[in-house]
Amino acid sequence: MFSIQTSNLTKRFDRLLAVNRLNLIVRSGEIFGLVGPDASGKTTTLRMLCGILSPDEGEGRVAGCDIWKEREYLKDRIGYLPQRFGLYGDLTVLENIQFYADLYQVPKKERKNRIERLLHFANLSPFVKRKTQDLSGGMKQKLGLICALIHTPQILLLDEPTTGVDPLSRRDFWMILYDLLKGGVTILFSTSYLDEAERCNRVGLIYEGELLVADTPSAIKNTLKGSVLELRVEEPPKVMSLLEQVPEIRSSVLTGDKIHLWVEDPEGSKKRLKEVFGREGVDILSLTEIRPSLEDVFVAMVREKKG
Repeated sequence: MFSIQTSNLTKRFDRLLAVNRLNLIVRSGEIFGLVGPDASGKTTTLRMLCGILSPDEGEGRVAGCDIWKEREYLKDRIGYLPQRFGLYGDLTVLENIQFYADLYQVPKKERKNRIERLLHFANLSPFVKRKTQDLSGGMKQKLGLICALIHTPQILLLDEPTTGVDPLSRRDFWMILYDLLKGGVTILFSTSYLDEAERCNRVGLIYEGELLVADTPSAIKNTLKGSVLELRVEEPPKVMSLLEQVPEIRSSVLTGDKIHLWVEDPEGSKKRLKEVFGREGVDILSLTEIRPSLEDVFVAMVREKKG
C-alpha cells in the first residue's frame, strides 16, 4: 500500500522549473529519504505534498487525499516539519505544544496523556517550563517534531530537520524517527546529507527538480557503471587540479582526507595516476578500489546528466 504517490508532479516559479514531472512512491510504514543539494526541489516537493503549494501539472495523493483538491482533509492526516518551524521563542516548551494542540483541535480529555507521552518520547520532560528561545538547536527540532505529532498523524513530512544540528542531537532525532516507524508512521524525510540517506528504507536522489533514481541505498550503489578508487595523499585539496590531467577519471569527490575517483578502467587509471603524481613529486599514500558510496553514485549521475 502506498502512503504517497505522485504522477508527473510539476511546479514552476516564473521561468524556473523547480520540480519536473516527479513520479514518486512512498510505501506505508517506511522511511523514505529525498536527497539532493540546495535548490534541487526538495522543499517545493514537500510543500506540494502538504497542500501548501498547488502543482502546475500532474497530481499527487497523500494518505488517500488529493494533495490540492482535498487539502483541508489532508491536514488532519499529516504532520509537517518545515525547515523553519513556527515555534514561539517567548513561550515555554509546554505552551508551544498546547498552542499546536489548540490549532489541531486535539480533544482536551486526550491532551494531557498525549503531551506527557511525547515529552517523554523526545526526552524533553525536564524542560517543559523553559522558554523555547533558550533551547539548543537539537532541542528546538525535537520540540517542533512533538508539535507536528500532537494530532497523531499517519504520515510525517520532514524538511531537512537535522540541518545545523550537532551530531549527538542528530543521532537522538533518528532514534525518535525509528521509534515512530515501529508505531506505523510513514516518514518522508528530505536532506542534503548523503550519509543520512543510508539510514532510510529507500532513497530518492533529486537534482534540479528531477528524480534521478529511487530505490534502496544498496540497490542504488549497484547501479554505478565503472569503479571507484580511493586516493590518499598528504594534502588532498592541493592535488585536485592534478586530476584534470588524467582523462581516465570521470569525476572526483573530496571526502574528508580522501579523494574518491570514478573511473571505467581501475588498473589503467591507477597506472596513469602514478605517472602523473610521480612527475609532479606527489607521494601517493594509498590507492585502492572500494565499494561506491551514495555520494559517489550521486556525483556520477549528475555528471552524466550534464553530459
